[in-house]
Amino acid sequence: MRNKADRPDTGLPPGEGDVNQSPYRAAWQERLGPDARALLAEDERYFLRQSLSTPCLNALAGASGSRITDLDGREYLDFHGNSVHQLGFAHPAVVAALQHQLEVLSFSPRRYANRAAVDLARALVERAPKPLGKALFAPGGTLAVGMALKLARYATGRFKTISFWDSFHGASLDAVSIGGEALFRQGVGPLLPGAAHVPPPEPGRCIHPKETDCGRCGLACAEHIEYVMAHEGDVAAVIAEPIRCTTASPPPPGFWPAVREICNRHGALLIFDETAVCLGRTGRLFACEHFGADPDILVLGKGLGGGVFPMAAMLARPELDVAPQAALGHYTHEKSPIGAACGLAVLETIEREDLVTRSAESGAYLLERLQAMRNDPRLDAVITDIRGLGLTLAVELRHPDGKEAARDLADRVMYACLERGLSFKTSHGVVLTLTPPLNIDTQDLDLAADIVAAGLAHALDHPTA
Repeated sequence: MRNKADRPDTGLPPGEGDVNQSPYRAAWQERLGPDARALLAEDERYFLRQSLSTPCLNALAGASGSRITDLDGREYLDFHGNSVHQLGFAHPAVVAALQHQLEVLSFSPRRYANRAAVDLARALVERAPKPLGKALFAPGGTLAVGMALKLARYATGRFKTISFWDSFHGASLDAVSIGGEALFRQGVGPLLPGAAHVPPPEPGRCIHPKETDCGRCGLACAEHIEYVMAHEGDVAAVIAEPIRCTTASPPPPGFWPAVREICNRHGALLIFDETAVCLGRTGRLFACEHFGADPDILVLGKGLGGGVFPMAAMLARPELDVAPQAALGHYTHEKSPIGAACGLAVLETIEREDLVTRSAESGAYLLERLQAMRNDPRLDAVITDIRGLGLTLAVELRHPDGKEAARDLADRVMYACLERGLSFKTSHGVVLTLTPPLNIDTQDLDLAADIVAAGLAHALDHPTA
């Protein structure tokens, strides 16, 4: 749990996204027309209120390509997309696959095979890191994480896990148990037993001050995992994102190979949760390919459904096919032919349009454009870091008046950018997280970089709502 002193003025801890009770949100919503206001009121009337969503920000009328359109007809470049829009919205190939599958086979009960599901499983296994050879589907990444946790228990005979503080693996009770964000954990009572947490392997937030140079500290962050593993003695798995999506924070060089060896020594599995960073978003088809360590289990989600259908997958080494008598998932839409058809269309389009290469190149270009903001001393004074891997990028802010002022600044920047036509999320209170479609064009990358710079300048000039 975070310190009360670290919490924003709303009383909620900064977490996975922007807080939906911000005074700047109320001020920004004054520009909405009567139809949008009416729909927002109706939405709040019928949905349970919860942080980060209801009450909602705005009301949408359409989504196509790299843009979303609200009920008042305003367009926004969407650099948020909940990380589902690798191909943008309503990509013709995904829509066509969906329409065709609806005509052929719209639903398949779990105990029947169907061509689309088998083809997607084969396609994923053929493209995944070599140790992975079997798949299981689920209607969402959180559920796939739950399946991975269950499989680790069956395969090892153990139930304990090691994961990272500040991590996010979904909002269900099992997922928040291994997750590390206070927003999702606080006030819900006892969580899963055996869920140990360690500090995240983020050089900018390292709590192991042996050295300021990650290359010379002996990877104290990995040593911490070894320490916990040795003292617990019966850990089933380490589970983590290979790169933290919401803050675009890569681990120090050599970290994942070191953890891979630690898992091997202690008989634990390594589970990578790539729900938000899979399928080209980092400039590789699978994010773990950047880091020199193959997982025993890999979780995919979000973009796998093409931004159309909820779809996730768990890939595992064939030797882990050890629970034929159990129900790892057993979800009604487990082998959805519609979801599988969308997933196949996504994979085929990524390869046909060479979007993995494009992601790497576009990400490097946008990173350079964003880093140019630091040439302005006024902007540089409030920027801690600008980083990215492929089209997962982040601008982390600071403020001479401290953390609360930095969070307030990030909130104001987000609404200033929305006003100029760019949508993104804030993460951990101070990080502007930018995740555009992989097929976005250079003109829109330039536009987004210009808007971020203008929004930051505007927020500095207007310190109140």
